[in-house]
Amino acid sequence: MKFSIGGSLKLAFRPWVEGLENIPAEGAAILASNHLSFSDSFFLPAVLDRKVTFIAKAEYFTTPGLKGRMTAAFFKGVGQLPVDRSGARGAGEAAIKSGIDVIERGELFGIYPEGTRSPDGRLYRGKPGGLARVALATGAPVIPVAMIDTEKIQPPGKVVPKLMRPGIRIGRPLDFSRYNGMEHDRFVLRAVTDEVMYEIMKLSGQEYVDIYATAAKRQIAEAAKAEKEAGKEAEKAEKSEKAALAQARGQADGTP
Repeated sequence: MKFSIGGSLKLAFRPWVEGLENIPAEGAAILASNHLSFSDSFFLPAVLDRKVTFIAKAEYFTTPGLKGRMTAAFFKGVGQLPVDRSGARGAGEAAIKSGIDVIERGELFGIYPEGTRSPDGRLYRGKPGGLARVALATGAPVIPVAMIDTEKIQPPGKVVPKLMRPGIRIGRPLDFSRYNGMEHDRFVLRAVTDEVMYEIMKLSGQEYVDIYATAAKRQIAEAAKAEKEAGKEAEKAEKSEKAALAQARGQADGTP
């Protein structure tokens, strides 16, 4: 990926990077990033000398057909780990185990605390499960990362990316050793996650929204559905009004 796609990405898009010195040359670490675009998982590994392992939804590995097989081969080739998200608790435990395995091998583990892509470019509340539990269970440092403008390069639903320069800001490692042995305390998990999200917010300059991105997506979808239904009702009312006017004119024309 680094020598083929990674090199092409850097040549074509020329991403700028700040804070590369905060990535350790060796040893385990967790890269916690905001998530603006599908391309985030390509740009970040492309600018690093070391391999980064992200978790990816299982659908990328199980979709049938030629395209599905090619997608699965690519994700396996770049070392991504499939996680079945069909059961919320099972998916969370699988993600945590996968992250711990990566850290125990002394590698870099990449995770998006928001849990899904931002629907509107703002930064949403981090989920306290995966990131905090992996960090506290392993003692690995958490390095906050901010992806800049990747949502403009490849917005959700767009296949062909727009040629422009994205940015990547890498913050200083965060040490949570003060919480050793407290990885099952939900208040500690929330505190760790919020601290990481605050650092990401400072790096990215995004507006912070204190709800989960999944909830925001539902709200946006419901608003779009309501707007569509309102449009249909307005169109129906307009047609009824036109029909009534036509009928009234017809009756007027037939009057002696």
